[in-house]
Amino acid sequence: MANVLILTLVFPPDNVSTAHIIGDLACDLHARGHSVTVLTTTPHFNRDQEAESKQPLHHFWGPVLRKSYYQGIPVYHTMMPHKGSNVFLRLLAWTGFHKLSTLVGLTIVSRPDIVIAPSPPLTIGVSAWIIGMLRGAPFIYNVQEIYPDIAIRLGALRNVMTIRFLYALERFVYKKAAIVTVIAPKMRQNLLLKRVPDDKVEVIPNFVDVADLYPLPKVNPFSQKYSIHDKFVVSYAGNYGVPQGLNTFLEAAHILRHDSDIRFMMIGDGMQREHLRHRIEALGLNDFLFLPHQPFSLVPHIYAASDANLVPQTHEAGFEAVPSKVYRIMACARAVIAVTDPSSDLAQLVNEARCGIVARPGSAQELARVIRWAYEHKKEWLEMGKAGHLHISQTYTRTAITERYDRLIRNILANKETGP
Repeated sequence: MANVLILTLVFPPDNVSTAHIIGDLACDLHARGHSVTVLTTTPHFNRDQEAESKQPLHHFWGPVLRKSYYQGIPVYHTMMPHKGSNVFLRLLAWTGFHKLSTLVGLTIVSRPDIVIAPSPPLTIGVSAWIIGMLRGAPFIYNVQEIYPDIAIRLGALRNVMTIRFLYALERFVYKKAAIVTVIAPKMRQNLLLKRVPDDKVEVIPNFVDVADLYPLPKVNPFSQKYSIHDKFVVSYAGNYGVPQGLNTFLEAAHILRHDSDIRFMMIGDGMQREHLRHRIEALGLNDFLFLPHQPFSLVPHIYAASDANLVPQTHEAGFEAVPSKVYRIMACARAVIAVTDPSSDLAQLVNEARCGIVARPGSAQELARVIRWAYEHKKEWLEMGKAGHLHISQTYTRTAITERYDRLIRNILANKETGP
């Protein structure tokens, strides 16, 4: 058994998909006999008061470092302000997290046998390397999104010197990691093209806990609260950011605005929240439900209330990540509209599972046609949802995927003991 240190930017009670995934992984490694400690931030992404009340944070080093327990696992939280649109302040907060978490990893926590560091940010790999180097522990670098590629493709990074520095940093992290795990096959190909050794890159997809996310009736407290239980509901739930390309969703809603039986809904938060709210008003979408982020406990009810669930990616973002929400939607037996490049990993997943339809990014007309087809072919659409649920149950369950991490940890430590 191993002392496992998980170094992650988000972790419960933060209510974001990566936090839930890493939280489940931590619990399952703990259940398999490993001693697990987590270094993370205070909740700052999508605050969930219900979850926070069940996992109270207590001062450890005053307000700078707090401590909680997540299902028996000690969790250290460095101070982190609420995520905002100011890039400089976010970078400053990230820098503080790296410095303090590295210090804690070198002083307070028990000597780890292995460190697991999920990205983003890319720089978390440097902290994992420092802790691992000084405490004799290899680290697993888990790539949830490929940086800096995704930022460059989206136009968020343009400075040549910054790009060169980040690519050098990326090469350094891949070189120092014992194993690099990615969540989809095309992400693996990306790393192989960057000359990361073949035997160093392993595809371990994300997963869903089918005990937490499961099919429910469309008529439920959530759908009744918002009077959508008798409508064909098309929804998006998640982050309001540039990689999602959500303007296309609003334009499709505008095209279909005269179809009174079709209702559109967005739930979440993010940097583009105010832009999207103003856009909804400008388009005159008076029946558009634009709701704040909801507690995680309501997720099964939200997807049950939704007939068609949007999983959008711009063309630029489609090859660097797979949104975890697609697994959640499938677990709830709801069909998916994947707005993504037809050759992306997300498109491949949806087509393989036969759990929805793929639409090209940036085309509101095409998205509107897909929505109209789903509305007019409800029986076939429901069958797609059932197919997605079956596929998840056979392939992407929490038990199956976290077991692969357990084997990976044991293999790395066994090779370390028998190595030169």
